[in-house]
Amino acid sequence: MRHIRLLVPGNIRHSSGGNVYNARLVAGLRGLGASVDVISIEGAWPKADIGERRRLGNLLEGNAHPAVAIVDGLVAVGAPEELEAAARAGQETWVLVHMPVPESSGESALADEARALRAAAGVICTSTWAATVLAGRGHGHAHVALPGVAPVAQASGSTPPHLSVVAALLPNKDQLLAVEALAQIQDLPWTASLVGSDQADPDYGREVQAAIIAHGLQERVRLTGELTGETLEAEWARTDLSLLLSRAEAFGMVVTESVAHGIPVVVREGTGAVEALGLAGITAADGGPRLPGAVLPLPETGHEGPGLLAGVLRHWLQDPDMRESWRAAALEARTRLPDWSTTAREVLGLLAGRD
Repeated sequence: MRHIRLLVPGNIRHSSGGNVYNARLVAGLRGLGASVDVISIEGAWPKADIGERRRLGNLLEGNAHPAVAIVDGLVAVGAPEELEAAARAGQETWVLVHMPVPESSGESALADEARALRAAAGVICTSTWAATVLAGRGHGHAHVALPGVAPVAQASGSTPPHLSVVAALLPNKDQLLAVEALAQIQDLPWTASLVGSDQADPDYGREVQAAIIAHGLQERVRLTGELTGETLEAEWARTDLSLLLSRAEAFGMVVTESVAHGIPVVVREGTGAVEALGLAGITAADGGPRLPGAVLPLPETGHEGPGLLAGVLRHWLQDPDMRESWRAAALEARTRLPDWSTTAREVLGLLAGRD
């Protein structure tokens, strides 16, 4: 078994999905007996300066045989020339894509992504959604290694029902939509937490806090900051419904983490979070998918989105049968979720040349 070097971006310090995936993958690989080094690459990735890119290039070209390098996609798309040079030097370098470059990034960024992926010995995507996006751009050789889930305790919930939005406070995660929707159902009993770093985008964090105050929700919606370990588990334990409202999401590991606790989830249509919600593969009596939650067609702008979400939350809060149905589906799904050793085995198989 060859030595593996995982190169990760040093500039992403909050608990992002990519960081969690990388750490869990490393633990899974080591658990299977693989030798893995994790190297944090400092730089403003994906827009690193020439010195930072040169240091990455030296690491890649100096990669001792028979080691194989796996480069986090956020780093790789910022250094296509360095990946091309490593390929010319005969080094085996794979790219691990958590999120494809957004179309809105412009032609230059998309061209850099294309160059980096062409130079790679192989491409691993953390979701089918990401692989499909890359295939649409002509990168049809991407493989998929879906995230696993760690064993966790079943949530007991709260009275009144408690809702959690677990994600760093970022515009893409759209916590403002959650606040606007909650403001429309203040006549019903509930509490809520926004769990995530407010330092990933301090301006947006302040905007979310201002919206909570403007709607008079300070006593019902709590900004917890980033939680880990026992404090995060305590938050999950009291949660009855989880929301992931991201405008773009390759997978959304918080969805499967929520379901692993037996907590249903509401996600936005058209994102990779839909794949995460249906990962357990439960089939309803009519032969269709039985989701532990719901997929909503939420527009990105206007008043329709908050109203639609508020309507679903109101129905869920007022209909005991609906709450029980969603929770039962989540409890069934939690027993069918893959673990991280499955992810690690898939990656090892790819590195060994198994298609």
